[in-house]
Order: sequence, then C-alpha cells, then structure tokens
Amino acid sequence: MYISITGLKPKGILGFFKFWQLAIPSFRQAQTAKGNLFCEVKRINGYQCTLTAWNDRNTMLEFMRSGIHLKAMKSFHKIATGKTYGFESESIPNWSDAFELLETNGKQY
Repeated sequence: MYISITGLKPKGILGFFKFWQLAIPSFRQAQTAKGNLFCEVKRINGYQCTLTAWNDRNTMLEFMRSGIHLKAMKSFHKIATGKTYGFESESIPNWSDAFELLETNGKQY
C-alpha cells in the first residue's frame, strides 16, 4: 500500500480563501478516487494535513494528476507552502507518526 502525507499552510488572506476553494473539492475527489483505501484531514501545528492510503503508487499518481487536484497543484505555489511525503507501507501510520515522518522526510515546497 502507498501512503501519502501532506502538510500545507495557506499564504495570506487571499491564499487562505483560494486554498479552501480547492482543498475541499480535492479531498472529496480523493475520498471517491479509485484505489483509495483511507483518507483523513487534520490540522496539526498550523498545517492543514492529509493522510491517504492507496492500493499502490500508480493509483495515487492517477488521482494526483486529475480533476480538481491537478488544478490545485497548479495553483499551489501561489496559495500555500508546505511539505509532502509518500512511501510504501504495510500499515497506515497514526497521525502523530505521520506528522513526524512528514517533518523529518517531507519534501519542502
């Protein structure tokens, strides 16, 4: 199974509104995406975080490169900063472990 963790902070007031305009439909898209096994959001240390589990990396990439999520990715640098981290795992980490992995191993944007 492929685990994907994101932690994002909106940039400024305009970024905040644009972020949520894209984040909510992107999360809904993830919840119903083919191959999605788990999907949760949580605010941690000022970051809006997502924790998702997928059948495999390719299934996650199909989701990532489609629909409203693709639109959100194209707008990302204008509206938010943060980190992402993905990895293969036999289990879904709890939120505490997931955020630690993101902080330690995540790619900064």
